[in-house]
Amino acid sequence: MAVRPSVWVLRTVGTVHTVAVFAQPVFAGVYLSGDFDGLGMHRTGADLVTSLCLLQLVVAGVVWARLRRSWPFWASLALMAAESAQYVAGTEGALWLHIPLGVFTVVAATLLFAALWLRPLAPRGATPAAPTATPVVGAPRTERADV
Repeated sequence: MAVRPSVWVLRTVGTVHTVAVFAQPVFAGVYLSGDFDGLGMHRTGADLVTSLCLLQLVVAGVVWARLRRSWPFWASLALMAAESAQYVAGTEGALWLHIPLGVFTVVAATLLFAALWLRPLAPRGATPAAPTATPVVGAPRTERADV
């Protein structure tokens, strides 16, 4: 069964989102190593990550409506909630929450990325094509004597 365009869009947005999430600790590290431009990159990255997660949530809603698969929507919504709390904790300077929530966000985005690529997203109720029997070359033929 061919993969639907909405699934490809969701996987693409999820991939770009995950790459942006992985860039955030790098930008924070640049800042913590003494380059104060890293804070601006981290702030811009946070805006990008949050926007990409919102886009992912919208596309997951389309997948839910078109293919009747709700798990990408709910997983993206949970990730959006975590990223929103992460964003607020960062802007408020609550590093006691911002850093551990950042670790959680990276792990959650990675797991969602893997699920989007590994779990099938065929329309619910669609029957997969039946596998065809392929004869094994050199396999002995079995004859039934009782026929």
